[in-house]
Amino acid sequence: MWLQFAPLRLPLRRRLQTAAVLQWVFSFLALAQCCLGLYLLLLLGDGWLLALGYAAWLYLDWETPCRGGRRSAWVRGWAVWRYFRDYFPITLVKTAELDPSHNYLFGFHPHGVLVAGAFGNFCTEATGFSRLFPGLTPHLLMLPFWFKVPFFRDYIMSGGLVSSEKASASHLLGHEGGGQVAVIAVGGPPESLDARPGALTLQLRSRKGFIKMALQHGAALVPVFSFGENELFNQVPNLPGSIVRRLQERLQKAMGLALPLFHARGIFQYSFGLLPFRRPIYTVVGAPIPVPRMPHPSREAIDELHETYLEKLTQLFEEQKAKYGLPPDKHLTLI
Repeated sequence: MWLQFAPLRLPLRRRLQTAAVLQWVFSFLALAQCCLGLYLLLLLGDGWLLALGYAAWLYLDWETPCRGGRRSAWVRGWAVWRYFRDYFPITLVKTAELDPSHNYLFGFHPHGVLVAGAFGNFCTEATGFSRLFPGLTPHLLMLPFWFKVPFFRDYIMSGGLVSSEKASASHLLGHEGGGQVAVIAVGGPPESLDARPGALTLQLRSRKGFIKMALQHGAALVPVFSFGENELFNQVPNLPGSIVRRLQERLQKAMGLALPLFHARGIFQYSFGLLPFRRPIYTVVGAPIPVPRMPHPSREAIDELHETYLEKLTQLFEEQKAKYGLPPDKHLTLI
């Protein structure tokens, strides 16, 4: 395979965009391991006193990821995120007004490989979330495992990431006075194994926990579809039943983490690497679905609201797809 190299002369802004996305991919794939290694070096070396002090802080701060996290407006406003946004670019699209006196549960679809759209829109201010939805504070839910890693946990919380434990979502959706948004990539890590260009398969039929949570708190459900999310990476062939897929599913069951074998482009060439392709992402926020408060919802109530959610999500996709380049014969597959 011949490598297609990037031009030697490119505008500085293009170089900065690539650098911004490179650090994001690094953060996703290796920053946690580096933070853990740094902590161990401190603990076993001359910085042991600092490491013990951080351990004491960690003990006192252990529940923060389940209590709304600790966001930083400064971190969310970093210039690097604007370059990150422009690399693809990412656009946040508003289709309806959201009353800031209420709490909301955003269902984000599809998960994609690295949830680039969810991160860019809800963990930074690069796409103008606060301007489009004044009075609302978004929190992207992430696997609890990552909030146990020293230093890394503090960094990801600064962007608005919180634990995906039930207690965390309950804290947000039960907030008095409203104004809180819990963003859940409903398909979760398993859905990332199907994330490849052209894919429109969502794992939703058996996922009803977020529906029950919304009912328990009376939080309005908002379907969100991110057009272009699956176009960013290719994956090694892993059809259901294949050896690769079986190994991936076993790892996911054992560790709670999926391992999509993805590839796209490199830093200085366009043929192979771990950087995403430059493909536009349009994250469309749908209209809210009113949800009655039921502290102990019945199975029938959960199933009924679940069907309503699937209908509204499908309607959102069908109404918007032509605007973002999808042909009329493209439809969602819900499994």
